[in-house]
Amino acid sequence: MSRPRRHGERAADRTGELDRTDKAILRALQADGRISNVALAEKVHLSPAACLERVRALASAGYIRGYRGILDPERLGSGMLVFVQVVLERTTPEVFDSFRSAVLARPEILECHMIAGGFDYILKARVRDMRAYREFTARALWALPGVRETHTYVVMEEVKETTELPVR
Repeated sequence: MSRPRRHGERAADRTGELDRTDKAILRALQADGRISNVALAEKVHLSPAACLERVRALASAGYIRGYRGILDPERLGSGMLVFVQVVLERTTPEVFDSFRSAVLARPEILECHMIAGGFDYILKARVRDMRAYREFTARALWALPGVRETHTYVVMEEVKETTELPVR
């Protein structure tokens, strides 16, 4: 028989699963990471103290990885978005490690994902314009360790971009 839940205790504290209130908190924080604790508490029908306790517990458990401002790339001179498929010369642990380290050092590369399939990595990068992309390819992309081949896809229209995950 399970023990009764104490005031403010999350379902995840007892069962490892999120309850309805935890999920509501996560959805609200994804939509507005700057929401005040008082407003969040009101939105999820908790006292501010209980709400803060749950947010801290969710962060401690790894459900909340951080808070960030979403900046306008156009206004910051990084309006051109590209995706680049990368094929490596060899797929050895040393080449993967060298490639990974070099990618982490490039601020233009926003995301890098190892892919199973016809190529090794896909990169998401932002630069000012085509001229800047050409410089980026010469100075950075083709200089990445182990790169044999690349295929670039220039984004003509960003239809949907989000960091929000479905919280069910």
